[in-house]
Amino acid sequence: MKFKIVNMLFIIAFFCSCHQKVSYATFDDYPVYEGDDLELIYTPESSQFRIWAPTASEVKLLLYDNDSEGSAYQIVSMKSSTNGTWIKKISENMNGKFYTFQVKIADKWLDETPGMWVKATGINGKRAAIIDMSTTNPEGWDNDKRPAQANFSDITLYEVHVRDFSMSPTSGMKNKGKFLAFTETGTKNTADESTGIDHLKALGISHIHLLPAFDFASVDETKPSENKYNWGYDPQNYNVPEGSYSTNPHDPTCRIREFKMMVQALHRSDIRLVMDVVYNHTSAGEKSNLNLLVPGYFYRQNADSTWSNASGCGNETASERAMMRKFIVESVVYWATEYHVDGFRFDLMGIHDIVTMNAVREALDKVDPSIVLYGEGWTAAASPLSEEKRAIKKNASQLKWIAVFSDDLRDALKGSWMHAEIPGFVSGTDSLEESVKFGIVGGIQHDSIDYTKPIYSKAPYVKFPTQTINYVSCHDDLCLVDKLTESKPAGTTDEELIRFNKLAQTIVFTSQGIPFIYAGEELYRTKKGIHNTYQSPDSINQINWNLKTTHGDVFAYYQGLIALRKAHPAFRITNPELIQKHLRFINTKVPNLIAYTLSDHVNGEKWKDILVLLNGNRKAVSMTLPEGAWNVICHDGKIDVNGITPIKSSQFSVAASSASILYIN
Repeated sequence: MKFKIVNMLFIIAFFCSCHQKVSYATFDDYPVYEGDDLELIYTPESSQFRIWAPTASEVKLLLYDNDSEGSAYQIVSMKSSTNGTWIKKISENMNGKFYTFQVKIADKWLDETPGMWVKATGINGKRAAIIDMSTTNPEGWDNDKRPAQANFSDITLYEVHVRDFSMSPTSGMKNKGKFLAFTETGTKNTADESTGIDHLKALGISHIHLLPAFDFASVDETKPSENKYNWGYDPQNYNVPEGSYSTNPHDPTCRIREFKMMVQALHRSDIRLVMDVVYNHTSAGEKSNLNLLVPGYFYRQNADSTWSNASGCGNETASERAMMRKFIVESVVYWATEYHVDGFRFDLMGIHDIVTMNAVREALDKVDPSIVLYGEGWTAAASPLSEEKRAIKKNASQLKWIAVFSDDLRDALKGSWMHAEIPGFVSGTDSLEESVKFGIVGGIQHDSIDYTKPIYSKAPYVKFPTQTINYVSCHDDLCLVDKLTESKPAGTTDEELIRFNKLAQTIVFTSQGIPFIYAGEELYRTKKGIHNTYQSPDSINQINWNLKTTHGDVFAYYQGLIALRKAHPAFRITNPELIQKHLRFINTKVPNLIAYTLSDHVNGEKWKDILVLLNGNRKAVSMTLPEGAWNVICHDGKIDVNGITPIKSSQFSVAASSASILYIN
């Protein structure tokens, strides 16, 4: 009897020890799981589930017949396994079923979650789906190839939102607001001019940068007629496409297949796809899919234990912690391999640590080193992560083939992003020349620049020009037309505003680095003066494709700039030493007039010398040309890649608020 009592006490003690709260002194002490089988491994014979929840005392797997209704038809306990993981294998074909996990911390059961490594979900992403991923591949997917790309400097980025692209009645597209709109050819505006993917091919861009297209929380997928808009910077399930952009969000395979069809159609049109990723925060904090597995671990905390908020969205993730770093790296690689995504733009990249971002680059290099990687080199607020560890602009030289946005060039050209009424260089503002020149050389060291004068950076921040994204506007803040309108000097005419616009983009496309434009800028897009349209209706955000007819001259100019850049490698130099040697600024002795040459067939250029003249003054300015038989290719708001006219005088007049580009054979 005594023996039985002792054994019973041992069993009770063992049971209690297995179901008490597991605690660690610091987050660094949490075990790290190195395996590649987290979440679900499906075969027709079985489904194996594994989650990482090292502080859990119990974990349940709940199985469902559908994606949103009813109770679980089966609830099973998961077994504690290696390095903080919990596993369960069910030996039957579960294709078409749905599931969630539920974690118990000490004596409290947390809410259900589909997990954080989840790859497929039902409506609104609440329940994970069990599917055969091979059935999601469109016909010919195995033969899908990335379009050719020699260098990062060959990239031209075009940032667009899925809904903006097709929602307008003038788009001529049937699949409005859907991934499939990018597969439609032959679409026209009301004047019978091309729209959609045909328009992008004609424009000449190399990459679409798609605003967040993973599963985000703010749009109810059960109410597509509600017409609720959001940019999508509120992540819910990182490895699942957004259901509202599919034709049937209830079908877990539909959103996956249609995303792949979009990628495939773009690739066939010689266009690559960049995905905007938001690993720096989640849409929810305590109730996020990350926190419902391992409370606190995936987020940074302040010294007083409150949640830090460098994202400005209520929380910030802790990329420096081993399992968060593993998740980010594996997630990016998953999109690059399963979906053939060609690049990634990291939202608020400055929240992430340098080591993690370099790990992402290293992992992508193993997939395809031509995959482009760039991000915002700043945070939205203070972070407990020390500045020297952050992937911010000033630390960009420590990043391996990862680019950052040049806010120096952006705000020098158009004026302050914070103060809409303040104009920039293209609108006639003095004393911004050094910031513009800094952008022209791609943010590298150049002995012609006075680094005390750029508006933000007081030193070069990159080693290579291809680590710089040159732009003048994006989805954030006022679009270019609205900013130039709101900051226009007294007496500015509509014709002058178009001049300001063309001059700004001429500088973007002729600068060293990677050029970036916001979708619709080539059509003279306006968003009716709304600063941040992240939840404005389609009437504000949609691209009015009839503007292509109204502003055909603007479209032709943008098209010409892209063609010029493509045809002339002098504007696409990758070697910083060549820029330092062959790009020379001329002292014009005229305020707001920037002039420089690209000399001696630099970078394999067929023209011997190129002269670029940028007049930010609202009046014509004359200058003496360097000696030589110059020919004009761009002048007074017109561009012709075949040349406009030869110059027979040493005196040349640069038209007001415009650029002139000349060359010598």
